[in-house]
Amino acid sequence: MKKQKQKKRNKSYDTTKTVAETAPASTEPMTRRDMLRRYRNRAIGVGVIGVGGWFVVADVQATAREHDLTRIGNGIPTVVQIHDPSCPVCTVLQKEARAASKGFEEGELQFLVANIKEARGSKLAADNGVPRTTLLLFDGTGKRHEILRGPNDRSVLEPIFSAFVQQVGS
Repeated sequence: MKKQKQKKRNKSYDTTKTVAETAPASTEPMTRRDMLRRYRNRAIGVGVIGVGGWFVVADVQATAREHDLTRIGNGIPTVVQIHDPSCPVCTVLQKEARAASKGFEEGELQFLVANIKEARGSKLAADNGVPRTTLLLFDGTGKRHEILRGPNDRSVLEPIFSAFVQQVGS
């Protein structure tokens, strides 16, 4: 098949015209109903973005706080999960451990996540000689007291966390 020459298109653009001049003019005037519809849609959009934005910001802040391993030894007993984000068993354990720690008051017990894909998380796992899907229980001074290996249900974790908090105090 023989290659055909393509014709060059020579379009001349008038760069002196503004966007408003080049845009097609509306043939019908805007009615009151159209104007009210436009205002309503904008108000709904602002409301949705505002509320959705609030939840996203709150979730990001909670996640960042949960991954802050410098909080170990801050005077509050701490449960740290050694977590691999690509591991589905780790994700289930995270959900269960988070739910089990929710029953405690602020300052009584804190739940943290050590992501082994990050330097601090992998160092913490290596320092304690534990693999992923593990929970480490630290007292308020940062001394490790207990290691819980493998997946556990919140009904198993809640009494363990309660006994730990009573043992080490807050």
